[in-house]
Amino acid sequence: MEETTSREKVLKKIRSALLSKNENPYPSLDSESSIYKDFTETDDITFAREFTNVSGKFIYCENETDLKDNLASLLSEKQWKEVYCIDPEITQMIEDPRIHVQSDVSEFTNMLPGITQCEFLIARFGSIMVSSKQASGRRMNVFPEAHIVIAHTHQIVPEIKDAIVAIQNKYSGNLPSMISFITGPSRTADIEKTLVMGAHGPKELYVFLLDKE
Repeated sequence: MEETTSREKVLKKIRSALLSKNENPYPSLDSESSIYKDFTETDDITFAREFTNVSGKFIYCENETDLKDNLASLLSEKQWKEVYCIDPEITQMIEDPRIHVQSDVSEFTNMLPGITQCEFLIARFGSIMVSSKQASGRRMNVFPEAHIVIAHTHQIVPEIKDAIVAIQNKYSGNLPSMISFITGPSRTADIEKTLVMGAHGPKELYVFLLDKE
């Protein structure tokens, strides 16, 4: 049957390519070894460095008292009168006369800083894994101008693959409907090659790392 269309010609070439198996033209190419260098530091130090490299702001806290002191200092420095939080565990953790926590849904669109937890921290890229099953839900990761994340040292994993395995184990196969990775504050340079922070989400991103198992 005579080929009459470009589509038929392309499909015939694809079928021929699938039927004929070619030898690997690059037999010496190593496709198994990792493309990344091994860590020379601990996971927490690696995360802090990589997170800072992508314009994140890292604050280490020895305990919950240190967490409250650091958070109160940040609010005072930025002249933020309150922090928006709908996670009861965090609200209890940061209870302090110096920290006014707002959780009224009618004030949601007025928030400046919002505070959440996370699923895991990925040391290799300084990234934060979040999901829809967290108490703060989806919106709190993208809506506030400044996103404050409270994490614990035991949540740090070396690679993305480790975070994926960990979240599968955490939810026993019943995965959240949304799993996402945050790497630094939101930014874009699509318009006239000018870097704009906060274009699609928070323009400031903080991680308060609590040294607590």
